[in-house]
Amino acid sequence: MSEYDAPAEAAPEDMGPVPVLAVVGRPNVGKSTLVNRIIGRREAVVEDRPGVTRDRVSYDTSWSGRAFTVVDTGGWDPDARGMAERIRAQAEIAVSLADAVLFVVDATVGITDADEAVVQVLRRSKKPIVLAANKVDDERIEAEAYGLWNLGLGEPWPVSAIHGRGSGDLLDAVLEALPETPEERFHEVGGPRRIALVGKPNVGKSSLLNQLAKEERVVVDNVAGTTVDPVDELITLGDREWRFIDTAGIRKRVKAASGHEYYASLRTSSAIERAEVAVLVVDGSESLSEQDVRILQTIRESGRALVIAFNKWDLVDGERRYYLDREIERELVQVQWAPRINVTARTGWHIDRLVPALDKALVGWETRIPTGQLNAFLGRLVAEHPHPVRGGKQSKILFGTQAQTAPPTFILFTSGKLDAGYERFIERRLREEFGFVGTPIELQVRAREKRKR
Repeated sequence: MSEYDAPAEAAPEDMGPVPVLAVVGRPNVGKSTLVNRIIGRREAVVEDRPGVTRDRVSYDTSWSGRAFTVVDTGGWDPDARGMAERIRAQAEIAVSLADAVLFVVDATVGITDADEAVVQVLRRSKKPIVLAANKVDDERIEAEAYGLWNLGLGEPWPVSAIHGRGSGDLLDAVLEALPETPEERFHEVGGPRRIALVGKPNVGKSSLLNQLAKEERVVVDNVAGTTVDPVDELITLGDREWRFIDTAGIRKRVKAASGHEYYASLRTSSAIERAEVAVLVVDGSESLSEQDVRILQTIRESGRALVIAFNKWDLVDGERRYYLDREIERELVQVQWAPRINVTARTGWHIDRLVPALDKALVGWETRIPTGQLNAFLGRLVAEHPHPVRGGKQSKILFGTQAQTAPPTFILFTSGKLDAGYERFIERRLREEFGFVGTPIELQVRAREKRKR
């Protein structure tokens, strides 16, 4: 496999369940770098310090025409305390749910007490185990890697996650350990609706995801920035399956971020692009911030449907509600069309209101107006409220059509340029007439060119 050449992705929804490979090991042995090598693209956040990966993060990939799912996990420290203990628990859950385990060891360090402790847990799981001796960048280190036979897990497969050395042989061994996989498919049809949970750090996105799933799917801590990689989870709500994407908190502008924060911000933006609806989670007990408004702008520019969830409502008293109403009027004036719900993710209060809000946003996002009905509406609008006269001339709307849905995009053919204020007026009247709850509307004006004499 060449430098991050992406294998064709499979579409699990079309094929039924695919085998799952859990990638585990102690902190900083190169698990996420190896995951990127396996899936053929830079998805998992990598930084040269331990503890960057914290949750179970799944990626669909394939090798030799066979599809499987790779689950990246945080560093497994048997003696961990605090957040590290919860990271270890997520790794143990990943092993229990997997069909096979890829145990990654740093060949340049050799066997440590932590490695041996992890091996004891893996043996009790009764799962097939493939041993990867990582950081084998040359033949000298490859000779040292064979000392890992002493772990008692069978042959260690020397590999360099950074350079790709030995990755093909390792993947062949992985396929032998996994149960028979379905034939790879190259297209995706339908599937669950995709929902991205976004917001600044520590507003409760992961707590909301865990409450929706009714189990601890992702690591939650009071320390801001616990989630780094976008985490995809399939959750059944209201007799339907949804794909929720828990994202890293957007702390600052991407250009101003550094290290793993920079890559996490890029992946959050990518998660918004993958989603159909973005749920902006806001801490209702705190004032709306510049970051909240900036994230809103990112969602609007992406053309995704939007729901705003004010979390931690149990901490909002009467005085705070008064000021919050004023902040909503001032800061959210551009997204008055977005459904708003008040929830407490910690206790589950009112989270049942999320699905109806998502449904409204999706209906608005996919609404299409027939051309005849649209032009009848535009005719009435122009007759009642014609465009103002500018420079002795008055622009007129000649014809309109809806070019697409998701988001609703309208093309207006006019006799001249329209004022920005008049375009906002048209959008407001479109919403009054046809709804479009929870979705941005894009207006494209095409002024008729003047004929040359």
